Amino acid sequence: MQGYSIGVAVAIAAMASTGCGGGGESQAASGGQSAGGQSAGGRSSGGQSSGGSSGGSLSAGGSSSGGASSGGTSGGTGGASGVAGGIAQKYPGDIGIGTDADVIFADDFESYADASKLWDRWDNTFQAAQTRIATESANVYAGNQALEFTLPPLTQELSNAVQKVLTTELDMMYLRWYSKFDLNNDIVGSSHNGGGMSAHYFIGSMATPGIPADGTNKFLTEYEHWRGDVTTAAPGQLNVYIYHPEQRDVYGDHFFPTGLVMPNTSLPYDFGPDFVPQSDVIPELGRWYCYEYMVKANTPGLRDGRITLWLDGKQIADFGNLRLRDIDTLKIDRFNLSFHARSNPKETKKYYDNVVAAKSYIGPMAP
Repeated sequence: MQGYSIGVAVAIAAMASTGCGGGGESQAASGGQSAGGQSAGGRSSGGQSSGGSSGGSLSAGGSSSGGASSGGTSGGTGGASGVAGGIAQKYPGDIGIGTDADVIFADDFESYADASKLWDRWDNTFQAAQTRIATESANVYAGNQALEFTLPPLTQELSNAVQKVLTTELDMMYLRWYSKFDLNNDIVGSSHNGGGMSAHYFIGSMATPGIPADGTNKFLTEYEHWRGDVTTAAPGQLNVYIYHPEQRDVYGDHFFPTGLVMPNTSLPYDFGPDFVPQSDVIPELGRWYCYEYMVKANTPGLRDGRITLWLDGKQIADFGNLRLRDIDTLKIDRFNLSFHARSNPKETKKYYDNVVAAKSYIGPMAP
């Protein structure tokens, strides 16, 4: 059984924190092109970043929960997104899942002789020296291989990621992956450490951090962990990091399951009449979890955008009433898996396995 701690956020006075802003936010450097010709970025050491640094914590402490099964058969439900079961239920062990009509991309990392071969299927990779195909059974969720990112001790920002550019841009997409942090993770502050979907956030090979979304230029979402100070257990609280037209700073906001939005957590945010606040969730280090989220871009002129989060098939947040765009040509054009930090006190690793991108709910891997 996989466990996680749950902390109920308390009412907090307005925080001085500015989210993942504060300067120093790196851009994906422009380097060489992918040999495949479709890459939107180069084999650079610049990496990908969507946020700078910040302080502050939302949690007043957590209590241990009984845990949740990783890789179970629960499909979960997505509130107004109305999902049940999931694509994965039709493909035990994810075998053949890439052939499903709704699946855009699937990778179990089994086909790579080494990390340099990631270019065969992904459109951009970064930090070759810190990227490895892991083969140790403890660091693989299913099969014999997984993706490993390493962050060395550092005092300057470093980003790592794999990115996939969509051939056909989408209004709505689901992204599922399995992931595990090692036990050394002690990162505080800005850290992008999960999966993301974005719309025109990159211009050519360059990311556009620190430039607010205005409804016509871009939007970005990342399902990740936030740890504002050392009193919060690592790797931090699950949240959505988001550039959207109503963001509160030049850098992205954080949406937490409780309904709090950072920065300026004392200011309420209207997620719509069907929004149900839920407890904050902190996954445990050293355990595999199934992460999935859905992004639905709104109809321009309406507030029908939505972002829903699942962990091990259980819905943990459902943010509705969203305005992500004002023009219908602004669509999801890429997704990524990442590991980034503004600073890091000691070497730490993060593992990814069994990623699937699709047009409908995927759900945890079926046995």
